[in-house]
Amino acid sequence: MTNGDDSIVLVGAGRMGGALLAGWLERGVARANIHVVEPAAPAAQDIARRHGVAVAAEPASLPASPAPGIVVFAVKPQGLDAIAPAYRRFAGEAAYLSIVAGKTIATFERHLGDRAAIVRSMPNTPAAVRRGITVACANANVTPAQRAACQALLEAVGEVAWVADEALLDPVTAVSGSGPAYVFLLIECLAEAGRQAGLPADLAERLARATVIGSGELARLSNESAAKLRQAVTSPGGTTAAALEVLMGEDGLQQLMVKAVAAATRRSRELAG
Repeated sequence: MTNGDDSIVLVGAGRMGGALLAGWLERGVARANIHVVEPAAPAAQDIARRHGVAVAAEPASLPASPAPGIVVFAVKPQGLDAIAPAYRRFAGEAAYLSIVAGKTIATFERHLGDRAAIVRSMPNTPAAVRRGITVACANANVTPAQRAACQALLEAVGEVAWVADEALLDPVTAVSGSGPAYVFLLIECLAEAGRQAGLPADLAERLARATVIGSGELARLSNESAAKLRQAVTSPGGTTAAALEVLMGEDGLQQLMVKAVAAATRRSRELAG
């Protein structure tokens, strides 16, 4: 590890942690500034081979000084209570950035102490292709410089937004954290509807995937609202209008999505305790 302000400790390099690691390296973060903690030997060897970064089996192997600039927690929620306390020694010097689903700032403060500078964030799986979006919330100990450093790390895999109210991370989780699953379900349902309308299964799948992907890219590149884009596709009395009459009906997609997001928000709050 190099000087503390520039160095990063990544605790866990699974799917999301691995996406962050790859994004940092693509952005030009020096390999010498990254230290991964991964106890599973096969995974550790794979990380070292593929990314060329130092990998420690346990936090005790990390040097006590200088402290890293940022410690990133990318572990499974159920393992956090056993893992986090070992990093308390860096409190007061490092910022802690969490992408651990459902674990509150208070949980980290309990493990890391009242002095700990903590940023809780919720990314989503399109981070794997650098098209993610992350929403973050910081406690009062986080300095402007630490916030900017955390933002830079998160931007390596997509867009970043901040909220002051941590409670908003529950609906954020429901909309963007869980949202990719809703989109994948849309592809499944659209493909199955095409199959039932008589299309060969492989063609229906191809059409559904390409339509969702292309529409998403159109939305990304357009300055118009989603409503305006929808209206542009819809001719009065045409085929799209006939379909939207069903989808936008009293028991249609809007109400289903409201119920789905509400259910996910409730579950997020339950998991956070």
